[in-house]
Amino acid sequence: MPAERLVAEMVPPPRFDAVRFDTYDPDPGEPSQSEAVTVLSGFAAGLGGAHASGSGKKRWFSRAPKAAPAGPRGVYLDGGYGVGKTHLLASLWHATPAEPALKAFGTFVELTNLVGALGFQQTVQTLGGHRLLCIDEFELDDPGDTVLVSSLLSRLVEQGVALAATSNTLPGKLGEGRFAAADFLREIQGLSAHFRPLRIDGQDYRHRGLPEAPAPFSDEQVAKAAYATEGASLDDFPGLLEHLARVHPSRYGALTDGISAVCLTDVGPVPDQSTALRLVVLADRLYDREVPVVAAGAPFDRLFSDEMLNGGYRKKYFRAISRLTALARDAKPLVSQ
Repeated sequence: MPAERLVAEMVPPPRFDAVRFDTYDPDPGEPSQSEAVTVLSGFAAGLGGAHASGSGKKRWFSRAPKAAPAGPRGVYLDGGYGVGKTHLLASLWHATPAEPALKAFGTFVELTNLVGALGFQQTVQTLGGHRLLCIDEFELDDPGDTVLVSSLLSRLVEQGVALAATSNTLPGKLGEGRFAAADFLREIQGLSAHFRPLRIDGQDYRHRGLPEAPAPFSDEQVAKAAYATEGASLDDFPGLLEHLARVHPSRYGALTDGISAVCLTDVGPVPDQSTALRLVVLADRLYDREVPVVAAGAPFDRLFSDEMLNGGYRKKYFRAISRLTALARDAKPLVSQ
């Protein structure tokens, strides 16, 4: 996929096109959710001044190096899956008073993919003129990502770029359970210094007060739904997993182009962690694009083994289950009972 497309797509995904702070529905029993709206609204308003490097296309360059801004230059939304962190992050992007070309929004994976496509220096130049960089699902899965992102964000902060991120892990705890985080403590602490943590408590809104997800359908029902729905895909689950292994995760979003619904037969537990992590990325892209999923076989809460759900990537797997369950609920009207 061309690098230009990667840059052009760094905007909130279709599911979050219309979200704003006033469309966020805070849980009355969780005051941290209302507080987050207040804090982020003020943060967005504070980004209305001139960019540290100028504004628009023209920038003044000084021979003297710029001093890094004092204190945290970003906000970090921490909380469990389904509390509306991405909704708030996208609302911040929309509320920030800057042209869309001066704001960037992407997942952590998409950011690292951008560096891979453009190279480190070109990524710094491309994003360095931005007012705001929003990073969704901030996760550090290996030492290389830790050093890469730490260096990138430090360079962007030096150029006056404000940062906002979401994750299920506090900034000082990034990487725990996945690699020897103690060996990279300096980089992790450097990342943490860029952010003001903002805790958001609550239950998964995708299931709050809603009926249980529909049970899996039969293969016949899934096939009928696929042929009756214009633009739907129809695949057996093992074949889909094999195909994902041959496609770079940065292209999973492009796989969904023109797809109105995903219909899957023979759904069952994923065989290994590498396959499971690829499925997590696909689930995120389908959820972002609001593509319903019609499935036959095992229910989605049985996709990942107990070992996976208790390991270092457990929050990713729970997020995938939550999102696939929501998409299965969206798909129910497509199936003739």
